[in-house]
Amino acid sequence: MPPPDRFVEFCIEQFSPLGRITSRYMFGGWCLYCDGDVFALIADGAVYLKGESPGRAPFKPFPDKELTMKYFAAPPEIFEDSDAMRHWCGRAIATARTKRKKTPKSSAEPTARKT
Repeated sequence: MPPPDRFVEFCIEQFSPLGRITSRYMFGGWCLYCDGDVFALIADGAVYLKGESPGRAPFKPFPDKELTMKYFAAPPEIFEDSDAMRHWCGRAIATARTKRKKTPKSSAEPTARKT
């Protein structure tokens, strides 16, 4: 795994007021976590935030295919205005936490038996 580049380190620093920001290299890009929840991707020098935002470009992991993921191109003002950063990144973090809560329970967990 390569070490984080300057842009990844810059993003971690910029987003640190939101919580504990960490990164992990995956599939040629970087995932950003806030307190353990994935809220952003960095690929090809761009930040994509978790969720959907009409009018913002969705993340396409394979440029030659139509497949998109539920991440959208972050607006540039997140790096210029702390309120904008808190708004946009805060929405992405809330989406990540909502998705985590909706994850189904493991089938290995015991279930109540009807008698």
